[in-house]
Amino acid sequence: MKLTTLCYIEQDGRYLMLHRVKKKADINAGKWIGVGGHFEEGESPEECLLREVREETGLLLTRYAFRGIITFLSDAQEAEYMCLYTADAFTGSLRDCTEGDLQWIPKEEIGALNLWGGDQLFLQKLCEGAPFFSMKLRYVGDSLCEAWLDGRRLPLDDPRG
Repeated sequence: MKLTTLCYIEQDGRYLMLHRVKKKADINAGKWIGVGGHFEEGESPEECLLREVREETGLLLTRYAFRGIITFLSDAQEAEYMCLYTADAFTGSLRDCTEGDLQWIPKEEIGALNLWGGDQLFLQKLCEGAPFFSMKLRYVGDSLCEAWLDGRRLPLDDPRG
């Protein structure tokens, strides 16, 4: 099982998004996601968050919040537990990322990006200011086929995601 962090950094009504277009054999190829990554041995979620954000963006977070836990199940990879964060204060200057292109996107335009189906669901909860939540997402290939929020199954408009 994989343990990861993901962070949506906010500034002036925009989220910093990473367009995954640079890594080879990337399960997220072509998708827009937040920044984050895998835990290293012995790291806490916060240590992983701060290290991954710094490595991918050059920014040092000075204010962040743990917003949720996301469980990913997929027929294409092992199960993943992701600690979901938002941040709204940082120092440093944005730099190029080796995994893709970083871009500030207005929140109201994020839904038009090429996102994973489950990301659309938890981004909506973040934008609504939802308190801490647990979400479970099941994928077949790239298609979201089931989703649960705090233990309750969510209806999906399109059962294929």
